[in-house]
Amino acid sequence: MRALIVDDSRAMRRIVGRILVDAGYEVLEAGDGQEAIDVLEAQAELPALACVDWNMPVMDGLTFITEVRKRPEWRSITLMMVTTESEQDRIVRALAAGAHEYLIKPFTGEALMEKLDLLGLLPVPAGDPS
Repeated sequence: MRALIVDDSRAMRRIVGRILVDAGYEVLEAGDGQEAIDVLEAQAELPALACVDWNMPVMDGLTFITEVRKRPEWRSITLMMVTTESEQDRIVRALAAGAHEYLIKPFTGEALMEKLDLLGLLPVPAGDPS
């Protein structure tokens, strides 16, 4: 499975990327929402998951989610906000815009894995019949 990490922090992309690679994902990265749109447009096979920060230059995470949800061909992508924004109204806005889950920074690798499990996005290891 593939995942797209959209965050203007290279360190955060590296942290989330390491967790996802260890879980069996192939990872794509983008530094802002517009770059992420460009990455998606260039893909023959869409990622199953996008982990999206809220606060980024050029195009923020909420706008990115809104843009992705406008395109029927991208509806299969599971969108998860991964952000420091913890106010209830922000969470509600993100979910209303089309995010499937919301993870507040800082978080543990275990918390991210729990969200993936909840979303049914934990890759099954090769040879595992389950």
